[in-house]
Amino acid sequence: MAQPLMPHATASWLVDNTALSFEQIADFCGLHILEVQAIADDMAATKLTGRDPVRAGELSQAEIDKAQADPKYRMVMSKGPEQVRRTKGPRYTPVSKRQDKPDGIAWIIKNHPEVSDGQIGKLIGTTRTTIAAIRDRTHWNIANITPKDPVTLGLTSQRELDSIVAKAAKAAGIEAPVDDRLEGDREALLDELRAQRDAVALAPEEEETAGATDFAATYGFVDPFKK
Repeated sequence: MAQPLMPHATASWLVDNTALSFEQIADFCGLHILEVQAIADDMAATKLTGRDPVRAGELSQAEIDKAQADPKYRMVMSKGPEQVRRTKGPRYTPVSKRQDKPDGIAWIIKNHPEVSDGQIGKLIGTTRTTIAAIRDRTHWNIANITPKDPVTLGLTSQRELDSIVAKAAKAAGIEAPVDDRLEGDREALLDELRAQRDAVALAPEEEETAGATDFAATYGFVDPFKK
């Protein structure tokens, strides 16, 4: 169900200017009934400035009158707040991470030269001018730029980076490289798992043998069948 643009301020106005029940106001504003009661009792952290939903076009006076006459009636919003959609453009990057963009761009240029400036721009959320300056080493801060993995920096995800690299490699006719280290790690892990499995399987037998040996050594027992 759609809610007012400013539910707490709307609830404050309805409390002060109508005879609606707390339950009706809470239902319309999408709040808990205790929140509405706190607003009515001035127990909120700060006194809210009421927002008239009638003037905002979110509620009609006829709906309010109908709800005041029938406590069980639930008001219906005239229109919901307009959804603001972000226009097309570069990927948004938090302010705290924007200073890391040049390092991420330099890493891609160094390790994946087949990736185009346009692809880097979409992936990192930067401009072709910045990419070209880093590529040509004419960037104003080039002396302090250190290539760093953009995934580690939090500028993109590993899946997105792999997808861009794969597309660029395919377009350039380059075969996707195979990381031998990953294969080696996989084999090492399998060997370790096999060793653990064998250790678990042989453990009872080894303990039984060790116990028999200790008993024979302690009491001087000689195995008659031992050659």
